[in-house]
Amino acid sequence: MSKQELEVLGQDTDGACCERLASAPLDEDRATELAGVFKALGDPVRLRLLSMIASRDGGEVCVCELTPAFDLSQPTISHHLKLLRQAGLIDCERRGTWVYYWALPEALARLASFLTVPQSAGANA
Repeated sequence: MSKQELEVLGQDTDGACCERLASAPLDEDRATELAGVFKALGDPVRLRLLSMIASRDGGEVCVCELTPAFDLSQPTISHHLKLLRQAGLIDCERRGTWVYYWALPEALARLASFLTVPQSAGANA
């Protein structure tokens, strides 16, 4: 399995972090980019997979441990994992027969930061 170069979500080319939801309206490109991430998270199976991977002690989990948790075929689980990878939320590495997955903390942190509304933005004085 080859490593694909993933665009780092939420960063401009100079490495600066992007805006938050409440800081400014999104431009079309940024909205399209974020919609892809939210689309990947919009499926209950993918959301569970991400949760299982991100919460794993040691930071990574073998696909052989993920598949039995679902009443789905192995190719279907692989498809869901591929979509999470394409969204930039997880990465993986093949080790012999098995593939090991881990969450990308930076991507999750950027997503959480985007969704965080400063307390002053929601406060009515």
